[in-house]
Amino acid sequence: MAAPSASPRSGAGNSEAAAAEAFEDLLPVMGERLGTAGLLTELRAGFRLLADPARGAITAESLRRGAAAALGVAGMTLAEADAMVREGDADGDGALSEAEFCVLMVRLSPGIMADAEAWLEEAIADELAAREEGQEEEEGTHLAGADGGGLGTETPADRDSRRSA
Repeated sequence: MAAPSASPRSGAGNSEAAAAEAFEDLLPVMGERLGTAGLLTELRAGFRLLADPARGAITAESLRRGAAAALGVAGMTLAEADAMVREGDADGDGALSEAEFCVLMVRLSPGIMADAEAWLEEAIADELAAREEGQEEEEGTHLAGADGGGLGTETPADRDSRRSA
């Protein structure tokens, strides 16, 4: 996520450039070290730290409390927290879901956005590889038969799915 740099925290009303000076973008470093899956795992963990357990989403109040407790960002007003939640609230329900939070964190990271296409390609490749692995295991079960000692009964749908793979 972001780590405070040597600059003091910029106050409300300052430009985005001043805010960028106050925090170093660590998502690209995390992404390089952890890979796509590891970065998403860390973002999800960050979401759980900030989410209201009763609602299962980040609300303005849970963000304010969580930022003070977990991130050491004391003094955030409810209005500031509400503005942050609204920034990523795609469905307009007044809270951030896990997906909205992850999208917001990536969108707000200039370093990650610069490499977004490569990250997306890696994530798609990982997902396709996982699906192919699952299909191969499933096909092995069909071919082994119920007793594991020979070819099982293969349906036309099984043959079609094998041909298209």
